[in-house]
Amino acid sequence: MGLLRKWTASLAVAGMLMVGASAVEAMTVQPVVVDLRMSGREMSAPIRVENNGPNPLPVEIRVVETDISPEGVKASDRKSEDLLVFPPQAIIPPGETQVFRLQYVGEPSSEKSKHYYVEVAQLPVELPEGQSAIQILYNFQVMVNVASITATPPKLTVESAEVAKNGEGKPVAAFTVANSGLNYGYISSGSLKITYKDTAGKEQSKTLSSTDIQQSIGFGMVGPGASRRFLTPLEAAEGSTVKVTLTMPRGK
Repeated sequence: MGLLRKWTASLAVAGMLMVGASAVEAMTVQPVVVDLRMSGREMSAPIRVENNGPNPLPVEIRVVETDISPEGVKASDRKSEDLLVFPPQAIIPPGETQVFRLQYVGEPSSEKSKHYYVEVAQLPVELPEGQSAIQILYNFQVMVNVASITATPPKLTVESAEVAKNGEGKPVAAFTVANSGLNYGYISSGSLKITYKDTAGKEQSKTLSSTDIQQSIGFGMVGPGASRRFLTPLEAAEGSTVKVTLTMPRGK
């Protein structure tokens, strides 16, 4: 029994690795981030799902709330009815694109912005009687941020900065951004200046533009009244110190 469990677990891990490696070949989902408002013309937006595979692609759209922490934004298991999706399911022919429309139908005067993940989930195909096969199912997540029309705008400031180890154990610049506003903001809406000082007092600076931030860190969404920690790809010398300055356009 122990060997069977081990084999099953290994198969599950292999399936997840294959999903990550070949997800682009199965379907393309655009965009990956959607910005809405709680009222007015920006309450709705489309999501486009393209079937890149050779077979019909059955998909289902699910909406869940998010959990925001200093380490990032994760999908919860709490379903939400604040976003209406039409159609909720579809079978997309090979090479075709299906447009799903999102509509915010939640509280129109919330005191702060709200955040969701829209999951585009591939559904299993019913096989002919007597046939069996391992089906690898793909699941994409689209972040949907809904701005409050009454809340104060985002105000992002760097709370702290330090040299930390990344996943490979290399020293890099890390920093925490606090948002004192009640609407979300993106650090990628601005620019970052990262200044290192080594043990001899020598300084080196690097500026990351909005595009640089998106490519190396991500959009960098910071929720209302929240703080979030980020790691940069810029390596630092052992024993050095770092200063990070975030410059944001007004209202961002």
